[in-house]
Order: sequence, then C-alpha cells, then structure tokens
Amino acid sequence: MIELEGLTKRFGAKVAVDQLSFRVQPGVVTGFLGPNGAGKSTTMRMMLDLDNPTSGTVRIDGKHYRDLQEPLKYIGALLDAKAFNGGRTAYNNLLCLAQSNRIPSSRVSEVLDLVGLTAVGKKKSKGFSLGMGQRLGIASALLGDPRVLLFDEPVNGLDPEGIHWIRNLMKLLASEGRTIFVSSHLMSEMALTADHLIVIGQGKLLADTSMADFIQQNSRSFVRLRSPEQERLRDMLHGQGLTAIEAGNGTLEIDGAAIEKIGELAAEHRIVLHELSAQRASLEEAFMQMTASVVEYHAQPTATGTGAPQWAPRDKGA
Repeated sequence: MIELEGLTKRFGAKVAVDQLSFRVQPGVVTGFLGPNGAGKSTTMRMMLDLDNPTSGTVRIDGKHYRDLQEPLKYIGALLDAKAFNGGRTAYNNLLCLAQSNRIPSSRVSEVLDLVGLTAVGKKKSKGFSLGMGQRLGIASALLGDPRVLLFDEPVNGLDPEGIHWIRNLMKLLASEGRTIFVSSHLMSEMALTADHLIVIGQGKLLADTSMADFIQQNSRSFVRLRSPEQERLRDMLHGQGLTAIEAGNGTLEIDGAAIEKIGELAAEHRIVLHELSAQRASLEEAFMQMTASVVEYHAQPTATGTGAPQWAPRDKGA
C-alpha cells in the first residue's frame, strides 16, 4: 500500500503539489491522471524520495522509502526509460541493480526473459529503441519481485503487441495482491487497464474513485434512437413522460431511461427502430469534463494570412 498524507511540494512561489492525501490499495490497478503540470511526476518522485516534500509524508507499506533496506525488494519503479548507463549491456545494467540490493544474479535472466529482451541482453543499451528501453525499465522495476510498483507512461514507444503485454502484466500483478500505480496520458489505454482512479489538478486531489463511478459522475449517458416513424415514436415517448432531444441526422436522444424499457415500449407499440443504442461517455470525455477548470496549458487556433491555422497559448486569465 502507498499512503500520502498532506503531501505538499513548493518550488519557490510555485505550489506543485498541494496537501495531497490518498491511499493506493493493493489488488487493483490504480490509474494516476491529471493535465500537464498537475504535479503527477513530482508526486511520484516524492514517493521514491527523489524529491523532498515541503510538508506531509509518503509511506510505502507503512515505511518511508529512505528507511527501506534493499528498497527494490519493496517497490519497483519505471519513471524514466533512459535512466541507464548506455555503455553497459542490458544484462549488466540489471546486474548492478541486483547486486546493490542483494538480489540473486539469476533474477536478471528471469526478468530479461519476462520482458522479451533475452536476445539482446548482451547488447549495450545505448543502441536500444524507445520501446526496448521501456522494456528494460520495466525489467528493472520487476527485478526485486516487489509488492509495490510505480509506472510512469509505461507504454511509451511500445508496439501494439507490447502495449497488450504490459496491460496484461499489470493486471496479473494486481491479481497477485500487489499495489500497482500507473500514470499515463493515453486515456483509451487507461480505460482498459485501471480499476481505480486518482485524479489531480494544479497539485490538488480532484477524484479518488472507481473507473466506473468516475465516468458516470463526470459525463452524460443516454439512449440513441432512430426510426422511420419518428412522430409516432415521439408521441409514444411523450406519453411515457420521456423527453426526446433531436440530435440531427434523424436521431433522438433520451436521458434517464433504461434502454431495455425503451425497446420494450417500441415493440409494444409496433414502432420500427433502425437504431437503439446506449451511449456512454469515454474516460477521455469524463476526464476533460472533470479537469476543464484546472488545465494549466491551453492552445487555440489563430488565423494566418494564408488561412492555415497556427497554435498559440491561451492567456490563463482569459
């Protein structure tokens, strides 16, 4: 378990993390979301004592990171896939980490095999692609077989097979009762991976909830209908106290009604339907709705003499 209590970090007048308190529970994949500049990276660095908090505390299974003996056996982390000695082979990079934490050298071969790098284990890491570097970083996180794992943008540079692999790996590790904390800007991937969400903005906690509840609470869900008998359909819905909104292209949208009920009513009144579908917002839509007021960096199109759009920062005071 990871526990944050009143965690605060200031850089001069800038408050990067502001009184942040939450728990990352074992047994589930917890996603860590926030706009650029929200304080996610600073928070993760403080978890590992790479940055000292101005105030507040972080505990890993009840202990401060600095107090952990052989920390790789407690917590593994991927924060920077390039944090390796490029002049060393993949094997030797991992071997040095293993020796520093009294991890058997046999474990190096095991994690290289696990991440699919056995064939290049004897090659220097400076020649690795971004995806190979990500796999090496994941191998280093897994080296001590820790109960707690932090991943920052773990799918960067990975091909579709690699993305599928790391997604399933995180789910497997969580199913073993480990604490998995992952930060990513890829909303579609986070929606497939995370069970629980921690969302921050401008260093403050915005949400600490399940994936399903986050989407439900921060977005609109509705039923979409399309019928060649639209007037009859409207009359039938109105008679049932349901309000249909025209959405263009001959479609109607209804809030607050179960799709099963609408389908049964249409069948009962012998109304032909060409479409009957439940529309649920994506994680990305819910995230944009939740964080709209705390986005620090904006862009907006501005016209040029050639008519081509240019992008310029928007005044935060606007």
